[in-house]
Amino acid sequence: QVQVVQSGGGLVQAGGSLRLSCTASGLSFDDYAMGWFRQAPGKEREGVSCLIWNSRIIYYTDSVKGRFTSSRDNANNTLYLQMASLKPEDTAMYFCAAGKYPGCPGSWKLTDEYNYWGQGTQVTVSS
Repeated sequence: QVQVVQSGGGLVQAGGSLRLSCTASGLSFDDYAMGWFRQAPGKEREGVSCLIWNSRIIYYTDSVKGRFTSSRDNANNTLYLQMASLKPEDTAMYFCAAGKYPGCPGSWKLTDEYNYWGQGTQVTVSS
């Protein structure tokens, strides 16, 4: 049984930093790309980042480039999202997800490209 468990998040002032973690079990973690998504109230789930299986290629959506850093520790089946210079518009529920392939597809921002999802963790950035 695959489980994806997230931790981290919380409330932070604008300009602050937070780190999210995501640990997967029940699957061969290093066989799959991993993604981060976020969903703000009333909006669709948005792809934030995708890392291929060995972290050599990492994609980011334009709005977080230079501020967010994704990383993974395959030895511990854990994915991280380090968020810096946070803005109020970063406020959302954040999700991690395991992809279907070792690489990130061209359509990595689509939720259909991922099989298993974490429970979500809230990030709130105050102005």
